Amino acid sequence: MTDLSAVAVGDQLPRLDLRLTRTDVVRYAGASTDFNPIHYSDRFAQAIGLPGVVVHGMWTMGAALRIVTDWVSDPAQVTSYFVRFVAPVPVPDDDEGTTVEVRAQVSAVTDDLVTIAIEATHNGDKVLGAAKAEVRRDA
Repeated sequence: MTDLSAVAVGDQLPRLDLRLTRTDVVRYAGASTDFNPIHYSDRFAQAIGLPGVVVHGMWTMGAALRIVTDWVSDPAQVTSYFVRFVAPVPVPDDDEGTTVEVRAQVSAVTDDLVTIAIEATHNGDKVLGAAKAEVRRDA
């Protein structure tokens, strides 16, 4: 567990690599009941201009927050989370899948909160924009 009384602006959180495959996309579709064909059909996804099947934006958003929840060890300490979806994450139809790289750093500290700026990229391209989380310091 991170000692939030000792954090400072600029502190880096440990990098998080999120690996996923088409199987993960299908499982998430079932769990979320979001069966939009862009999440399982290359043909449909390509017909509307996507490179192929893409993972759900909400998966990317939720999974990226793990960089913060792993760091603080208690998800209940997260008081707010905000992202903008900037680009989709294509998931190839192979055994390797793909990886979303997540990095984060402390961007502000007050008596009550630590604000963390989060960057999620896929193949070097930003997939989440303006991503930030706030964490209570008093836990």
